[in-house]
Amino acid sequence: MIKKDVIIIGAGASGMMCAIESGKRDRTVLVLDHADKIGKKIRISGGGKCNFTNINIHPANFISNNPHFCKSALSRFGPRGFIALLEKHGIKYEEREVGQLFCAGSAEEIIRMLEKESNDAGVEIILNCHIIEVKKEDSFIVSTDNGIFQSGSLVIATGALSYPQIGASGIGHDIAKQFGLKVTELKPALVPFIFSRKDMAIFSELSGISINGAIKCNKMEFRGSILFTHRGLSGPAILQISSYWKEGETIVIDLLPGTDIFGIFIERQLNKSKIDMHNLLSEFLPSRLAKIWCASNIKSKPVNQYNEKELKNIAHQIHNWEIKPNTTEDFKTAEATLGGIDTDELSSKTMGSKKVEGLYFTGEVIDVTGQLGGYNLHWAWASGFVAGQYA
Repeated sequence: MIKKDVIIIGAGASGMMCAIESGKRDRTVLVLDHADKIGKKIRISGGGKCNFTNINIHPANFISNNPHFCKSALSRFGPRGFIALLEKHGIKYEEREVGQLFCAGSAEEIIRMLEKESNDAGVEIILNCHIIEVKKEDSFIVSTDNGIFQSGSLVIATGALSYPQIGASGIGHDIAKQFGLKVTELKPALVPFIFSRKDMAIFSELSGISINGAIKCNKMEFRGSILFTHRGLSGPAILQISSYWKEGETIVIDLLPGTDIFGIFIERQLNKSKIDMHNLLSEFLPSRLAKIWCASNIKSKPVNQYNEKELKNIAHQIHNWEIKPNTTEDFKTAEATLGGIDTDELSSKTMGSKKVEGLYFTGEVIDVTGQLGGYNLHWAWASGFVAGQYA
């Protein structure tokens, strides 16, 4: 049986960061992962460019049953902490919209950086290693198809249910439950919506059309690209709001945010315009969307034939188009998992279990979910960094 100070299950962002920090403290660290390479999710993040953080990190960008839980880790390892690591390794990066930071080159540069840092910290990594059993006697015993390992500290950095196609699973939640820790309800987050059968019949032919809109639900609002798919709605604004939406609720879409469409209607009326409403809206929206939206929401006729009340009502509908999705897509297309290890079970200072001494959790396995734009990866870095100071 091989003995180490720390065993980390999961060689993703949080697990590798934890391993590096723990190794720097002269702890003997072993990382186990079922995959054939480290950081599989890092590799596909940001379309291969890795949206590694966001310079506007704030606790409000995260969803949890305890919105205060993430504050300690975020304050101790902010965006500058990770940027400093990149600069140490000469990795160039660029800012895109809303403070999102990406590699100027490839996500592989971050993988190589993590490998170099972990190697320098004396971390041992075993890949293609499947967990058979985890138990605790005087210390933790981890049985695998690559042997049996023993440690005083055990870190669960397994990720959650999103991206099962690259091996994601619920093993981290299962281990937590085994040790008597509560796990909150798990749902797909940052995920496309699926239309109701009625709306799918009407709007599926708009597949591929996108607009820059605004979307509201449960007092949250996001502005950005909204993409029509053959099954429903996707795009950044939709993915953002999906994390706040609950089954049976209505989402409200502003098709023309920042445009005074009622003022435009009145101006055209004063000019005695005979243009049909769907043709007028085609000047501001894709023509197919304008036509189908009018057909399903109003009676399209020449603008000069509407009265002011009717025009005001149409303008209101354009800025407040209500859609009741049937559901969301599943974990295969979700970018994150909502829910996880109940934060009441953990110390926000150490990421350690309050019930089981030496047991730690990091990253997406915890009930902390970030918005789109580098927030989830930053939570992985920050929670891994903090756990690495204690594990």
